[in-house]
Amino acid sequence: MEEMVYSIRGAVTADIDSPSAIDAAVRMMMEELYRRNDITDDDISFILFSQTVDLRSRNAAAAFRATGRGASVPLFCVQEAEIAGALKRVVRVLVQINHQRKSDPVMVYLKEAASLRPDLQVEEELDL
Repeated sequence: MEEMVYSIRGAVTADIDSPSAIDAAVRMMMEELYRRNDITDDDISFILFSQTVDLRSRNAAAAFRATGRGASVPLFCVQEAEIAGALKRVVRVLVQINHQRKSDPVMVYLKEAASLRPDLQVEEELDL
């Protein structure tokens, strides 16, 4: 079977700029991304995180690594450009998948970040 390459996107907001808030937000986003897309670490070629400049207390890639997932997945984290009026305290993710598609990718936008892509919201939502 031919291998397919595609990407899954997501975003979440942290309640405040603290290591525990960033850890919780990244965990929530990534657990939902893995669950809704039925993926494992073996399916992933790399993960790119970005975070807004107001999140300074924890690197999102480090927060993900602390979950115990992604031990063999290359991770990278960058800072978002500062844009006037942009949503605050946002962590975004781009996950590159290398496997035969099991289904259409489901993008995961949670908490206040759901406003970034209301067109991608799924009926099943978390009790936040």
